[in-house]
Order: sequence, then C-alpha cells, then structure tokens
Amino acid sequence: MTDNPDAKIATADALTLLLHNQHAICAAIEEVTKWLSESGVASVAANATAAMETLDSNAQAITDAIMRLRQL
Repeated sequence: MTDNPDAKIATADALTLLLHNQHAICAAIEEVTKWLSESGVASVAANATAAMETLDSNAQAITDAIMRLRQL
C-alpha cells in the first residue's frame, strides 16, 4: 500500500462502511435464523448460524485492519 495518508484514510473509511454493511447483513440473517428455528427448520437455521459465525469472524479481521490503518 502507498504511504499516502489520504489513501490510508480513504481505505479505512471504505472498510468501515463495508463493516457496517456486514453488521446489517448479520442482523438480517439473525432474524431469518430465528424465524427458521421457530418454523421447525433447524438444519437450515444451523447453516444460517454458521454463516453468522463467519461474518462475525471476518468482522473482527476487518475491524483490526481499520484500526491498523487509522494508527498509521
């Protein structure tokens, strides 16, 4: 990556927006998962839960990258 501070700020800002989108997607999947569980479709709900775990894991990595960019 370039040493241009403006580019690092822009990258961190873009990652922050993507992280917000990721949180919104996770919230939507969580609502669908709840509905699936209540509807007796446990296997599909389990798959949705696994997807949320992946989103959570990736969200932490994105957060870490944002923090590194903002500290530079």
